Amino acid sequence: MLTFISNLALSALISASSLTNPTTPKANAFDASAFVTLDNQVRVSVVKGADAPAEIVLRNANNLVIFRQSLNRKDEKAALKLNVDELTDGKYELEVKSGGTSIKKELNLSTQAVQQNSRVVAMQ
Repeated sequence: MLTFISNLALSALISASSLTNPTTPKANAFDASAFVTLDNQVRVSVVKGADAPAEIVLRNANNLVIFRQSLNRKDEKAALKLNVDELTDGKYELEVKSGGTSIKKELNLSTQAVQQNSRVVAMQ
């Protein structure tokens, strides 16, 4: 009888410790995606829960904030297009953060020299 009670108590302790300390990772409270469009603009979309605000931040290589937009708690979805034509070449960081977690993407802006082919048409 004593071994049955001790086995029962041991199994209760093991199951209680596995319930209080789950091994599954905590999911993000939001999801974000960013991509470059055909006209070289950056499109950002954010889907989040209605319980926490979110913030979209674009920083340069010196960690100076170039762009910042806050999303309200009520907004569950947001999409915006960033025009980066006026920015100088270099590395930038795009960060979307909400509820203590953040997603960071690195942007590399570079301008390539355009070669124009000169064509001469001669007629005799």
